[in-house]
Amino acid sequence: MGTYVQALALTITGIVLLRLGYSMLIGFYPEIFMGKKGPARGEPGDPQVCPVCTIKMVRGDLVKSLAFPSLSGGRDRLMYIRGCFSCLEHNVPRRCPICGKSLSLQDYLVSRMFDRPGRNNHVHVIGCNHCRRMGSLAR
Repeated sequence: MGTYVQALALTITGIVLLRLGYSMLIGFYPEIFMGKKGPARGEPGDPQVCPVCTIKMVRGDLVKSLAFPSLSGGRDRLMYIRGCFSCLEHNVPRRCPICGKSLSLQDYLVSRMFDRPGRNNHVHVIGCNHCRRMGSLAR
């Protein structure tokens, strides 16, 4: 009876250790075992997606931006979007969703932010600091 209990305890311990080792290995190297290559991507304009690098953001991630006060007293304001932590701190390609031009770390997106009481604010990207400047000079 004693050897049976010892064999069962060793088997359970072995299964737990294998499962723990497997989950740790998958956690450290998911691109090898799960076929993932980098962070998850989305489409520009999708919710919870950085408009600069199109990486899907998780709860708690923030986009670095600067919103100016409304001059007309309306509910829309001018806003500059620099990007999320991934595209500002890591080597992730940054592109303007309007003109498709590659953006450097100093470039930003020009957008309008609409304040909606009782709901989340709505952001509409107009262009980057390059294509928006050209568009305003052509008018």
